[in-house]
Parts: sequence; C-alpha cells; structure tokens
Amino acid sequence: MDNAVPIAKIITIDGPSAVGKGTMAKRLASELGYHLLDSGALYRLVAVNALQQRLDPNIASDAEKAVQNLHVEFDDDKVYLNGTDVTTKIREENVSKAASQIAVHASVRRALFAFMQAFVKLPGIVADGRDMGTVVFPHADVKLFLTAVTAVRAERRYKQLSKHAKNVTLDAVFSELVDRDARDSTRDEAPLIPAEDAVVIDTSVDTEAQVYEKIMQTVRLGGILP
Repeated sequence: MDNAVPIAKIITIDGPSAVGKGTMAKRLASELGYHLLDSGALYRLVAVNALQQRLDPNIASDAEKAVQNLHVEFDDDKVYLNGTDVTTKIREENVSKAASQIAVHASVRRALFAFMQAFVKLPGIVADGRDMGTVVFPHADVKLFLTAVTAVRAERRYKQLSKHAKNVTLDAVFSELVDRDARDSTRDEAPLIPAEDAVVIDTSVDTEAQVYEKIMQTVRLGGILP
C-alpha cells in the first residue's frame, strides 16, 4: 500500500509584459485542473491600494503602507480588493506603471512572497509572473519563460489598451514597455531573468495555438502529463 503524501505540482511561467503569459497560464491551469496564481495581479492590487490612498509607489515606506491591511479575493475571473471589484481597474495603464514601481521595493516583494508560497495547493498550481521560477518557486517542476520582441509586444499592448482608452498611442506604449523592462531587469531584488533551468519560448511570430503546444510539450517532458 502506497502511503506517500501527495505533493502539489508547480509550473511557473515568467516573462515581461505582453508576451502572452497570462493567457497561457490561465489556459494551462484550466486544462490541468490546477490553481492559477497571477502574481502580477497582486502587485497591481497593491498599486491600486497605493493610488487610492495617494501614496507614492516610488517611496518604499509608502509602498509598504499599501501592503498593510490588504484584503484580496479571487473569485473565478473576478478580483476583489477590500470587498470592491477591481477586475478592470487593475489592468489600467497607470496601475500597471505603479505596480512596476512598487515591485522594485524589496520589503514589498518579501511581504507578498509568503502569500504566494502559501497559495500552493493540490493538485498543483500554475504561477504567472516575473520571478516565479527564480525566486518564489525555485524548485518548480516545470519552468517556462516567454519572450517576444518589444515592437510586437507594444502592438499587442496597444490593441488591448485602445479598447478602453482613446488617448493611448503606440509610441507611448512602446516607451513604457522599454522603461518597465529596464526597471524589471536591473532591480537588485529579483530581477527579470529566465531561470537557468527554464525553457525559453519566443512568442513573437507563433500563433497562440503554436505557443500553447510548445508549452504542453514542455509540461509533458517535465513528467506532469503522460
């Protein structure tokens, strides 16, 4: 009789903005029946809290205040902050920028680190973020890192944002991506880099279906699927 205690499987999908990691993570989690951890949403929630309290996301002490008394709920496709539905708000460009500024602060990352590790549940999780495979879950069963050229990412982000805002320009989106990439890749705490054992997938040219098939091949090789 096998008395082994089941251990939750962990799949990480890291990468910069607009490479499709959120879409891929959601689809993969759904297909596997795993829980989805959207770490980016957590930083965006802290950003919303900071902006609502008129705190400066560039100042560490202000960012730390925004983490305090943070009540977060994930309900299917809805995200709630302190009881209020902020699903749409956390995707706004000013929130995205503030989230990137907040993520630079080591104290904030440490505060959210424990929350994310406690999220692991059977049968497994798919964790989407920027340092899931390098810092939060260094012993993950499968690590993926999605990338794409900046021009392609800017086009994707522009199309997404222009559906909700008329004053968005492609040049502005491109510049913001360049700035954010610089912040994310050069910060002292958990910079945006692929884990040494991550499989890197370029999504610049492939269709969504082709990218997903590459992900599934990697998952199979990782022993999670037959």
